[in-house]
Amino acid sequence: MIEVLVGLGGRSYRVLVGHGARHRLLDVIPTGVTKVALVTQSSTGVTVDAGLPTRTFFIEEGEAAKSLETVEELCRGFAQMELSRKDCVVAVGGGLVTDIAGFAAAIYHRGTPVVHVATTLLAQVDAAIGGKTGVNLPEGKNLVGAFWQPSAVLCDTEVLAQLPPREYLSGTGEMAKYHFLGGPVGMDMRGLADLPLVERVALCVRLKAAVVGADEREGGLRHILNYGHTLGHALEVAGRFDLRHGEAVAIGLHFAALLALRSGRITSGRVEEHLDVLRGYGLPTQLPSEADVDGLIELMRRDKKAVDGLSFILDGSHGPEMVRDVKAEAVRLTLEGMRA
Repeated sequence: MIEVLVGLGGRSYRVLVGHGARHRLLDVIPTGVTKVALVTQSSTGVTVDAGLPTRTFFIEEGEAAKSLETVEELCRGFAQMELSRKDCVVAVGGGLVTDIAGFAAAIYHRGTPVVHVATTLLAQVDAAIGGKTGVNLPEGKNLVGAFWQPSAVLCDTEVLAQLPPREYLSGTGEMAKYHFLGGPVGMDMRGLADLPLVERVALCVRLKAAVVGADEREGGLRHILNYGHTLGHALEVAGRFDLRHGEAVAIGLHFAALLALRSGRITSGRVEEHLDVLRGYGLPTQLPSEADVDGLIELMRRDKKAVDGLSFILDGSHGPEMVRDVKAEAVRLTLEGMRA
């Protein structure tokens, strides 16, 4: 078992990574908890034992469930079971579950402890760590949410063996971005792909913990964790391309590299490094041929990070960083040039 500390002073917490980590749930439940609201999905297929009276809440599958209506249903269920702010919510599942359950915990009684048991690769390396919670609106992804740090996160690599192939592949899309994020936090990520799975997950967690510890509320450095996500989210919101989150992010990483090249920030050799990583994981790299470029640009304008025109995380000599007010024509030409 590898333990990683997310250092946030009095709100610091542990992330346990390893085979069978889910069985450590009782060890990480906050002291004084008398009952647990367990939030999961019927398809998750992972059971945990909190060692306390527990009521289980099942949420629906798919992005449509990531809504304010689902959060209201959960909070009403918490009230009906008389969950107090000294009790605990336990989220068991992937990023959708941890986002929804985390947001419900953040607003129920103005803040109730939550523990995440991450059961997908995507959740283990990204979604379950760092305290960003939220749900979607028809206008965009994750537009309503809160920063609410968990009390602990359990990343059980044993359960990854039961993931459907495309779900696992989606997780590698998030893992791929970490190959390029070491510079801003002084970490060497070049050997990431060669590590055993447990160590690979733990290294991604360490990098994210370093970023979150330095910039909890996305005031600057934490923006780099959205590398590849601006186009990725637009592809997801457009919703016509049969892309999982990590697959959309992979296309977004290639796009960001090409846009950085067009802007003179990196060389073509750096773009090839991006393609080598993405192809190594078997991820898609090209824009779907039927994509509406103007429609995607409009969706990217509405991205929650776009406060000064079109904004992107772009690679450069010191690694990825936020670049604001990018010209729409450069974006359009880059997109047109990467159609499948």
